[in-house]
Amino acid sequence: MHRSASRLTRVLACAAVPVILTVAGCSSDSGGKASGSDGKKSDSSASSKPSGKKTPNLEKVAFTTLPEPCKAVQSKTVDTLVPQAKDKNGSATKSNDLSSRASCSWNGLDEDGLKGSQYHWLSISLVRYDSHATLGSGNKRAEDQYNKQVETAKKVDGAHDVKVEQAGGIGDQGTSVVYGVKKDVDFFNTTVVVRDKNVVITLDYNGAAYEGASAPDQGKLLQDAIAAAKETAASVEAAGTGQPAAGQGGPQSPAPSQSAQQGQGQGQGQGQGQGQGQESKSPEPSKSAGQ
Repeated sequence: MHRSASRLTRVLACAAVPVILTVAGCSSDSGGKASGSDGKKSDSSASSKPSGKKTPNLEKVAFTTLPEPCKAVQSKTVDTLVPQAKDKNGSATKSNDLSSRASCSWNGLDEDGLKGSQYHWLSISLVRYDSHATLGSGNKRAEDQYNKQVETAKKVDGAHDVKVEQAGGIGDQGTSVVYGVKKDVDFFNTTVVVRDKNVVITLDYNGAAYEGASAPDQGKLLQDAIAAAKETAASVEAAGTGQPAAGQGGPQSPAPSQSAQQGQGQGQGQGQGQGQGQESKSPEPSKSAGQ
């Protein structure tokens, strides 16, 4: 009996060993899983850290705004290029964003009695580009548009005798395109395209003769168009720096004459009378110009 009890004790002791090992094994597996979980957390935290790659900085553009298109050239320039303009202040095209896209035009018929009439049309278009992460820098985008505008000017429907030349001394790039177009009469056209940093200027200037008037001098049209394009580029640069363009007000405006100052000293009423007298000397637009 004693032997049986001893043997039973040994059997129970041996049977208990696997149980203890199983528990130990479970504890070991649990520890392994915890370790794996910690590894995943470590990997996750590592992936959440910045990769070290920096987003490339966008190129800063030179011009962040545009001038008023109808004031891009001086009034005396309008008088020279478009005599008897219907509206000397110009007609601005509507735009949703005048800081990026703006244009203005003038037209007029200059009558000279039995010698006939001269018609002129002037248009100034301004387009500004900002730098874009996908589309490229403002300068590059403007250069692409500049090239497109030059090609467009070369391929005007009905154009003949097309001549293309570089227009140096204006902005970073400049091209003039001269051509003729036959409508009811012969029109002589000049297009000057300029890129100044991130702004593209397209200036169109044409003339035509009616009722026996002499045909416009195409060389003179080109000369005047280039001069107006230079003036427009100066206005673009002035707007970008916040300074008035040369000859368009600000510190460069002429000071009042001595006689004007004396008139102001003699009384406001007399000064106003003198001002009204000066205004009466301004030429009245012809009836045809107002039509």
